Amino acid sequence: MSRVIIIGGHGKVALLAAPLLVADGHDVTSVVRNPDQVADVEATGATATVLDVENSSTEQIADLVRGSDIVVWSAGAGGGSPERTYAVDRDAAIRSMDAATQSGVGRYVMVSYFGAGPDHGVPEDNVFHAYAEAKAAADEHLQGTDLAWTILRPSALTTGAATGHIATGEGMVAGEVSRDNVAHVIRSVVEHPESTARRILAFNDGFQPIDEVVAKTPA
Repeated sequence: MSRVIIIGGHGKVALLAAPLLVADGHDVTSVVRNPDQVADVEATGATATVLDVENSSTEQIADLVRGSDIVVWSAGAGGGSPERTYAVDRDAAIRSMDAATQSGVGRYVMVSYFGAGPDHGVPEDNVFHAYAEAKAAADEHLQGTDLAWTILRPSALTTGAATGHIATGEGMVAGEVSRDNVAHVIRSVVEHPESTARRILAFNDGFQPIDEVVAKTPA
C-alpha cells in the first residue's frame, strides 16, 4: 500500500483515478481548493483536504504532502487568464515539486499533455500558448529534480469509458484518449514504480493493454 496524495482532487481525471487507487488498497488523499468540493472527493473513498495551492508557499505544500509516498499533480487553471495559468500550471506545480523533495516524498506523477515541451510550437497569439509555456517549464523543472518522476502526456481528452488499452511509441501523433483511460494509467503507474521512474509516457486510446505498456521498461 502506498500513501498517495492527488493535487487537483476535484478534476475530472482525479475523480476517476481516486476510486481506482482506493480499490487497490492505497491510502488516498485528494486536495481541493474549494470546501464545497469535499463531498465529491469523499464519495470516491479518498480523504479530502482543503488547500489553495495557487496561493500556498512551498513550505505549506511540504507540510501537506509530508508522509506521502507519491504526489500526483492533476491540477490546472482550467483555461483561465494567462496570469492564473502561469500561477497554477507553472508556479504552483514547481512549488509542489520542491515541496515533495523537501518533505522526503519519493515519487511524483505529473499529468501533462501530448506535445508538451520547449518545442511545443504553439504561437504566442494562440489562447493555448500560456498553458503550453507553463507546462513546458513545469515538466522541465521536474526532470531536474531527484524525485522518481513520471510525466504523463495524454492526447486530447474525451468522456468515453475506459477501454484499458492505449497506444504509445515512436512516431505516434496526437489523437484522443478518454479521461477514464488516463485514470487507469495513473493507477498503473502507481503500481509499477520500477518501470515508470524518470519516464515520459505520451499516449492515445489504442489497443495495447495499459498495464503491459506501463510495466514494460523502455529500451
